[in-house]
Amino acid sequence: MAKKNQSTRLTDQHKKSQGVVGIFGKAARLHDLSVGEVAQLVLASLSKKYPMLSFRYRRDIQKSEINAKLASIDVDLGKSIFVTGASIRPDGGLIEVQDDNGDWRIVLVSEAKLQGKDIENIKAGKLVGSKSNQDLMAAGNAIERSHKNIAEIANLMLAEAHFPYVLFLEGSNFLTETLTVARPDGRVVTLEHNSGILNRLDRLTAANYGMSINTNHCVNKFIKPKDKTIMLQAASLYTEGRGGEWDRIKMLKIMTEVAESSLKVLGSDLFTQLTANK
Repeated sequence: MAKKNQSTRLTDQHKKSQGVVGIFGKAARLHDLSVGEVAQLVLASLSKKYPMLSFRYRRDIQKSEINAKLASIDVDLGKSIFVTGASIRPDGGLIEVQDDNGDWRIVLVSEAKLQGKDIENIKAGKLVGSKSNQDLMAAGNAIERSHKNIAEIANLMLAEAHFPYVLFLEGSNFLTETLTVARPDGRVVTLEHNSGILNRLDRLTAANYGMSINTNHCVNKFIKPKDKTIMLQAASLYTEGRGGEWDRIKMLKIMTEVAESSLKVLGSDLFTQLTANK
């Protein structure tokens, strides 16, 4: 309940502020704000900028809804489901806009994942491993669960020309540059950004076809190998690069940019509402 009240308070404050970063004053950077609460600020910003449009926020999506959408595209799709109540729940939820036909269209899906606490452990002088004699902990595979959510949203949006899935990565398993970190006793430990023991970025770039990270890939890319045309739905992967925590202001700006990209793609389907008050 506390988080819900905080989210409501932040959204109300945001509506009274100027611009999407007006809420972040000098008193607090609000580093503990969850990605879902940042998404609420994006929702408030969009509602303020486009008062003629209707937006909504959803925490999760039922597997049955995804299958129904697939079946509406092709009769062979969306047939298999074994747990009728199954659902997916991206960390940041989903923001949707209602189009001219009354249908809800996704404009933003967001997640934030932390994996790898090597920097914090080294600074604290903590050794890790089964015998507590290592500086670095071999990276796990928990982040690969993100692939499931990405794939399911891609299924849900198979008929769309945009894919506004944003994944923010934090921690020493997502370094893009080599770092040196000093232990309390003065010994310096090097974290190689291209180490197979630490880095897990290559296991996620499968979700964006190996395209650039820290880039907005919301608008789908169409490629034409030989005589075929293939639509690519690429997740937008963002990493802080030095293993630190994402600045929520930067996160807010990126999420707003992706949502705005979605609205541009959907422009013709929102035309009646966008021009009604002009």
